[in-house]
Amino acid sequence: MFGLADCNNFFVSCERVFNPSLNGRPVIILSNNDGCVIARSNEAKRLGIKMGHPYFQLEALIKRHDVAVYSSNYALYSDMSKRVQQTLRSLCPATEVYSIDESFLNLTGIKEEDLDAFGHYVAYKVLKNTGIPISVGISHTKTLAKIASKLCKQYPKLKGSCYMHRPQDIEKVLRKFPIEDVWGIGRRFSAMLKSRNINTAYDFSQQPLDFVRSKMHLGGMKTWYELHGRPCIEFEAHIPDKQQIMVSRSFSKELNDVEDIKEQVALFTSMAAEKLRKQGSVCHAMYVFMLTNRFRHEQEQHYDNQLITLPAASDSTVELADIAVRTAAQLFRQSTFYKKAGVCLTQISPKESVQTVLFDEIDREKHDKLMTALDKINEKQGHRTVVVATAGFEGVRMNRNHLSQNYTTDWNEILEIRCD
Repeated sequence: MFGLADCNNFFVSCERVFNPSLNGRPVIILSNNDGCVIARSNEAKRLGIKMGHPYFQLEALIKRHDVAVYSSNYALYSDMSKRVQQTLRSLCPATEVYSIDESFLNLTGIKEEDLDAFGHYVAYKVLKNTGIPISVGISHTKTLAKIASKLCKQYPKLKGSCYMHRPQDIEKVLRKFPIEDVWGIGRRFSAMLKSRNINTAYDFSQQPLDFVRSKMHLGGMKTWYELHGRPCIEFEAHIPDKQQIMVSRSFSKELNDVEDIKEQVALFTSMAAEKLRKQGSVCHAMYVFMLTNRFRHEQEQHYDNQLITLPAASDSTVELADIAVRTAAQLFRQSTFYKKAGVCLTQISPKESVQTVLFDEIDREKHDKLMTALDKINEKQGHRTVVVATAGFEGVRMNRNHLSQNYTTDWNEILEIRCD
């Protein structure tokens, strides 16, 4: 049996943990630069607010219905996700982190007659430990577990967990479950299937396997088998290392000063290099890009980019930021207004497997010690306590006019409790 623990309206739930007055009130979370909606409470969904809805189009509705608006606080959401994962790991033999708000659960060793009670206990324990409500789906395969979890969200009477195991119950659910919501189907395949009058998960499960193989190949076959209760997607307790690490942002306003661009590129490189070291890897190449505002049709459009092969594989923020800044300066065009920039570290490999370069101009040992010290200080004292000078101290230049506090990651913003 497989389990899936899915946090309910996760970003909104994180805000509600530290501000209970938001309970029962419509809440939306905005994307970078407060551009569009990326998360909604159930109350906001009932108002007709859609994912991706531009914020400026909602201002009248927000005022009319007293909708609470928040800028995305990824530092808070990431930390709360770790706390949820910690509780799940304490309860299950193993977990597989699927996304910031979802984890598969390995239920090996738990008796089938105990699974229903166990699912409810997991939901109760996560809520008690973190304040985050979750929906636990349990079934024969990962795909069915995800369906059970979605079913749990739709029906509050299930009280946080759905154990879907009897064939007649599975068939009943699949007959009503939209094909576009099945894990692994995707937008392109769902359109193709609907054009053939295959509208539900059950319709898909009744198609000949040869048809699925010819139209959807291996991925579709795995989904077909999983809907029939045959596990084809293995449990992965270890998260595979990323093969590319990209950090990019749109700016709150267009930048046309080379020093401003260099500072932002250095900051993005620093963020990417930190992720690189965290997974114990180095990169052999990096990609720097800058682009203008594609919505400003009256301006000349530019997409300036360059791929740089490093002389030696590196994870040093100092070295990578220096290369990225020099590249950005070369790419920069005078009198051009840039709206977005980014850095992508690529050709990534494990650090311990990299061969050293004989005539390396960098003292790798010193850089390793410096990066270790930098990461330890920032982990203990807070993000960006120590930075490379080229990255500046201002941070990413974004509009975040509705940002909540970093309640769990910044000593200066920890929630204060007053006892009168």
